[in-house]
Amino acid sequence: MKTRVTFGVVGAIFVALALFVFPPIVAQLCMMVLSVLAAQEFTAAVAGQKNRGLQAAAMLLALGMSWASARDSYGIYFVRGMVLIGVVVLFGILLRCHKKIGFSEIAGAFFGGIVIPYLLMSIIRMFTMSGGNGGLYVLIPLLAAWGSDTFALFAGMAFGRHKLAPVISPKKTVEGSIGGVAGAVVLLVVYGIAVNAAAHAGLSVLLCIAVGVFGAVLGQIGDLSFSIVKRKSGIKDYGKLFPGHGGVLDRFDSVIFVAPAVELLLHLFTTLGI
Repeated sequence: MKTRVTFGVVGAIFVALALFVFPPIVAQLCMMVLSVLAAQEFTAAVAGQKNRGLQAAAMLLALGMSWASARDSYGIYFVRGMVLIGVVVLFGILLRCHKKIGFSEIAGAFFGGIVIPYLLMSIIRMFTMSGGNGGLYVLIPLLAAWGSDTFALFAGMAFGRHKLAPVISPKKTVEGSIGGVAGAVVLLVVYGIAVNAAAHAGLSVLLCIAVGVFGAVLGQIGDLSFSIVKRKSGIKDYGKLFPGHGGVLDRFDSVIFVAPAVELLLHLFTTLGI
């Protein structure tokens, strides 16, 4: 627990520096590295640790996709290009190694090397949004995902009676899940009011409520989704990158689902002028 808390504090300090002090390229490079590592972790989980070639292919695809999906100019064309490259490369591997590799492994590598990086890099797309509040926007999905997880933990400990997903995650309860959603809404509303007063960020209360609800629900779905993959793969953690926390996917499983949703909500509310 001490290691987990210590690393959490150090990690929070680094995130603050990357968002508000260091040049923007630092945050982008960090997310690209995390995307590549996440691709390796997921491919290793679904295709096996010994399948180094497929892991390497997924990592290279993740590097290209994480770069492409963070582009402002013509970014959508780079993304489409990477999707096509991913399909061609991975099916080429399947054609060459079909006696050793099945389609499920190829599909896992595609998800790890193409889909996960695109979803993760929504953090950088929010970071580079116009208006000068990118750093404040990036904190929204992190607060929604990790805040919900924290509130769900304490609510479950205090009121938990009914199991939410006993096979996938025995400790999670329905009461904890509801507490996580409620806590995330309150946390996001308080955050919105605070940053509006301090930096005129333009976060409406309605947006904060929507992010709190959808972010908490999607975060819990993301957590459970990556947990079932671990259980099916027979592993405890995806990796050991973060002391006390596991790998990239152990720490960012919920964020992978929440960040793209927050990005869409920010664009939607900005377009509607809400």
